[in-house]
Amino acid sequence: MGRDEEIGSVVKAFNVLQVFSETLPKATITQVAEKTGYTRPTARRILLTCVSQQFMATDGKYFWLTPKVMRLGFGYLSALPFWEMAQPHMRVLAEELDESCSLATLDGAEIVYLARVPVRRGMIPLQVGSRLPAHATALGKALLAFADPATVEDFLAGAPYEELTPNTITRSAALAKEFEQTRSRGFAVNEGEREIGVRSIAAPVLDRSGVAVAALNISVNAVRVSETALTQVYAPKLLETARTISSEIAFVPSNR
Repeated sequence: MGRDEEIGSVVKAFNVLQVFSETLPKATITQVAEKTGYTRPTARRILLTCVSQQFMATDGKYFWLTPKVMRLGFGYLSALPFWEMAQPHMRVLAEELDESCSLATLDGAEIVYLARVPVRRGMIPLQVGSRLPAHATALGKALLAFADPATVEDFLAGAPYEELTPNTITRSAALAKEFEQTRSRGFAVNEGEREIGVRSIAAPVLDRSGVAVAALNISVNAVRVSETALTQVYAPKLLETARTISSEIAFVPSNR
């Protein structure tokens, strides 16, 4: 679609919605104007329109997203061919290991959670639609290790990435090496790279061509589960589940 076919007000509205995130859950008109480059009157008009359509709420000074925003993504998420297939397998894995299990996909330099089977002692409050930096998660590393070369090249070009803990891998050369190791072992490992005290593993869910369309992970408390147990006991079960989901995807018609 050419730029002359775009509806400017719609583009601006989506740009405003994207200002809000985990790090900026609430914002003033001035903050939105600064983030988007729009004038204050334009930012105010868009924000109030979003409020009138119940996509946002306000207390008169600050604005924030409402749960209705999630509807914009649910149609896409629910249409994914592996969505309904993955859930039963994830439940079995979570129950067998008594650990939270998640499914995510890649969106630029972030991962987006597509499905979650939490356990009551889950350490991180995540839900469908949550986003995390790909470089600091096992899910992100599994997705990138088995992504197409162009996607990996674009991602590495964005380095260095933010150092979230002393363990975070931020530079392109180190990340590329990490992806190679992930491909070699078949799954990614994260040792406190986003949050100290949390370790996780993730395995790719592959399409017919062997490219990752999603990744499956298990996260554990580092005090309770050793790295050896995670990689030698949990990993084989995770890999088996990811392969099962991948094999089912291979038989789903692409026009489903």
